[in-house]
Amino acid sequence: MPRNAEVIRQWKLLLHLDGLAHGRSVDELAAELAVNKRTVWRDLAALQEAGFPLVDDKRDRKTVWRVMRLPLKSLTDAGLSVTEVCSLYMSRALLLTLTGSPFEAGLNSLLKKVQKALSPKTRQFLDELPNVVRVRPEPRKNVSAGYNEMVARLIEASTRRKAIEMRYFSVSSNRQKDYAAHPYVVEYSDGGLYLRAYVPEYDEVRMFAVERIKNIRITDQSFTPVKTVGDEDFDPSLGLGTARPERVVLEFSARVAPYVRERVWHKSQQIDELPDGGLRLSLKVSHDWALHGWVLSWGPHVRVTAPSTLAQAILAMLDDAREFYVPRLQFEPAFSPAASSAALSLPLRGSARSGKRRSVSPS
Repeated sequence: MPRNAEVIRQWKLLLHLDGLAHGRSVDELAAELAVNKRTVWRDLAALQEAGFPLVDDKRDRKTVWRVMRLPLKSLTDAGLSVTEVCSLYMSRALLLTLTGSPFEAGLNSLLKKVQKALSPKTRQFLDELPNVVRVRPEPRKNVSAGYNEMVARLIEASTRRKAIEMRYFSVSSNRQKDYAAHPYVVEYSDGGLYLRAYVPEYDEVRMFAVERIKNIRITDQSFTPVKTVGDEDFDPSLGLGTARPERVVLEFSARVAPYVRERVWHKSQQIDELPDGGLRLSLKVSHDWALHGWVLSWGPHVRVTAPSTLAQAILAMLDDAREFYVPRLQFEPAFSPAASSAALSLPLRGSARSGKRRSVSPS
């Protein structure tokens, strides 16, 4: 831990100097960073030893320290500062979350160039920063051969505003379907790429998972994008949905209210505090699977107060989930042989739709 704190302090010193065109004296650095002068001298020496281009100049009869640009000229000519290049190197974990996407080769090439521009000692120093950026890989989609070419063609059609004809496997209907569509944009979300496209046959914008597109033909027909989602909000979903947004009101318990407050879930959100420490969250979003899944993820700590159709949909899902578990509880022993008979006969609440009551009993 002491070594970690030292490296972090030295990195902060480098960031501070890199933002100052005319440099700073040791006295000024000590005052601005709230450390003593001896610490500043040690940190400057450590950064120089690590290979960072720190130089001292005379200015107004005093010595000032600054970051020289020349050693990373090939990259800094493009407008990148020393610390920006280093930050890009340290952020490689974030960039590589796109591993498996069509952008993987380009990202790897970029990171290799950045790595080559840094000296071995500089890279060693940066690698000692204690987990500055740690990214937990998210689940990503399995893709087949030809996926990258498919993405390239979709991007081409979207850029040129050319209509496409494609064959697509629809999971909801469990069959392949032919579509004529106007491709708007290719989006990355939830570990995969999606095509947002307007389908004239249905007069609506739909989302298509790229890995489920079987083939595509770019036509000579040009198109002008139209908005069928609602001019006031073209991105209405918490996920990738395109349904017209509606007002949703949710009440969260005091137990989870701090977690809800600390994030912006959607640009339309409004938060009102409740007397018991909970909060009321209002959103204008699509009523789609992304919304349903998000509400269900809060378990017993959220209640839908509007609209009633959403509340009924969530209740139906909870009932369905319970029905899925109850038969298993009936036929698989859930208690040890030493469990009391009273425990084995505890009643479970029945389905809100069937009104039935069940007991847990041994098989």
